Amino acid sequence: MATVIRLARYGAKKRPYYHIVVTDSRNARNSGNVLEVVGKYDPMLARDNEKRVVLNIDQVKAWIAKGAKPSDRVYKFLAKAGLVAAKPAPVQTKKHLQSEKTQMKIKDKADKLAKIAEEKAAAEAAAKAAAEAPAETTADETVAE
Repeated sequence: MATVIRLARYGAKKRPYYHIVVTDSRNARNSGNVLEVVGKYDPMLARDNEKRVVLNIDQVKAWIAKGAKPSDRVYKFLAKAGLVAAKPAPVQTKKHLQSEKTQMKIKDKADKLAKIAEEKAAAEAAAKAAAEAPAETTADETVAE
């Protein structure tokens, strides 16, 4: 028998409440034909509320040892509780990035701005050096006279 640990929905309309159950994978979600209820999940509570997910850890460990596979949502609950290792985040596609042509334009613009800033800094340094140089020569000329 292929057993799974999954959510079974209870509660009223627009007020969901779930039992975390161990059942045969071939059974319907709310068939009532469950082997054991191992926890509760109330999505209406705040994320930091300790009563949002309540697990009977000993029973969950026992069922996992027997080969029960948790659903994706239950796996996240178990990972948060420290019973299983968290799944790695999937690698995202690059669709959120700008096109290559736009990236080149942005890079060229940044290069131009950097070049202008360097030229401006060099011009200021030259002007500062030129301003200091005549002052020194005038001081030398006054000393020589």
